[in-house]
Amino acid sequence: MPTKLPPDKADRLPALVIVGRPNVGKSALFNRLVGRRAAIVHEESGVTRDRLAAAAEWNGRRFTVMDTGGLVHLEKGARQDPINAGIREQAEAALAEADVVLMVTDAETGLHPLDRAVAARLRRAGRPVLVAANKCDTAARDEDASDFLALGFPVFPVSALHARGFDELMEEALRHFPARSATPTAPALRIAIVGRPNVGKSSFVNRLLRCDRVLVSDRPGTTRDSVDILFSTTHSGRPRRYLLTDTAGLRRPAKVDSAVERFSVFRAERSIAEADVVLLLLDAAQGPTEQDKKIAAMVLEHRKGCALVVNKWDLLAGHTQTRYLEALHETLPFLRFAPVVFVSALTGYNVRRSLDAIEQVAAQIDRHIATGPLNRTIEQAVLATPPPAIRGKRLKIYYATQTGTRPVRIALFVNDPQRLAATYREYLIHELRRQFGLEGAPIVVTARHHGHKASFREKKEEEEI
Repeated sequence: MPTKLPPDKADRLPALVIVGRPNVGKSALFNRLVGRRAAIVHEESGVTRDRLAAAAEWNGRRFTVMDTGGLVHLEKGARQDPINAGIREQAEAALAEADVVLMVTDAETGLHPLDRAVAARLRRAGRPVLVAANKCDTAARDEDASDFLALGFPVFPVSALHARGFDELMEEALRHFPARSATPTAPALRIAIVGRPNVGKSSFVNRLLRCDRVLVSDRPGTTRDSVDILFSTTHSGRPRRYLLTDTAGLRRPAKVDSAVERFSVFRAERSIAEADVVLLLLDAAQGPTEQDKKIAAMVLEHRKGCALVVNKWDLLAGHTQTRYLEALHETLPFLRFAPVVFVSALTGYNVRRSLDAIEQVAAQIDRHIATGPLNRTIEQAVLATPPPAIRGKRLKIYYATQTGTRPVRIALFVNDPQRLAATYREYLIHELRRQFGLEGAPIVVTARHHGHKASFREKKEEEEI
């Protein structure tokens, strides 16, 4: 594995890391602090596997909250399981980044031997530690929190369910945060990494970051939640910030057989909706499947910038990228406009080139087309192929203008919007791509009614007369 990137201290927010034994309500507390359901909450043990991170704000102070899996397990088999070993490694990595550690306990069950084991580990970490005695849903329950004073850290009775006790807890946490940074930061470009299970999304993310940031296993469904990772680098000589989102594998609905997996699919879909650019990972050896087509359709439905990443290219020795690309476009013709990168997360081949594809798409989704060139392109398209007649009447386009970006939106002012046939709309989009590129950028063409004036075709006829 490549060497680990040094932590980015220049613009990072203070980090509040949530730890504790399994099933004490860490994810519920995480959601309460960030103000939304950013982590899956379920009674099943071990739902949180990767370390989740989200920005939060309290009394005007911004910081990052990290949710982790359980630090310790009772059963010997659980400790030896590779998934649980990875969960612990992710929690340990989060501790290394912490400015303040929030140890969550369960006031209902009281002090547990595993709480003592977690506390012992935290003392070795050397970070400020606060104990959040969760499930103190009423004032009568607050007295039970005193049991946790035996751990040797300040204790605060809270209820993630009812939002009790957070003012005192966060007032103390804020005291331990480092001084504010005066360095302004540009918004990060949001990148969602999606695909079927086991196409190598998490391995790709780790190779891109050059560290074991997310849990990797050959077991399908290892990634359960959408994991946000702030990634800073230099691209084309200038600093660039990305918010990478590693998502759970999207299976066919008939294959989704648990509540946790349904939540995972929902989070992955939401990550697509919130992204600026989506990287759709494909398995080079398997080739595009019906499920890949459905995921691609989901990206198009949300009108997101898109690039295709064909992973596991190391398994196709003897194949040429040119021939593979031809077959790929035949199978996914509706994604011909998206740039394609062939990579191997295992060897690192071309992984960093995916940043070039991201930047290419990011530039196109923000593209502004001048009105003059836009209208000349539409005019030439109409003259080359006039609109079809619908119920004996033909569409007349008077002029066009760009009305927005992300996606690129083009408004056509016409005599009757109902006469813009879907096939002709696609023809115009094809001509716009042929003239302006717009690789990876969705284009939305709409028709608006306008008062009569000479259309492009009528102007041409007048000139000929």
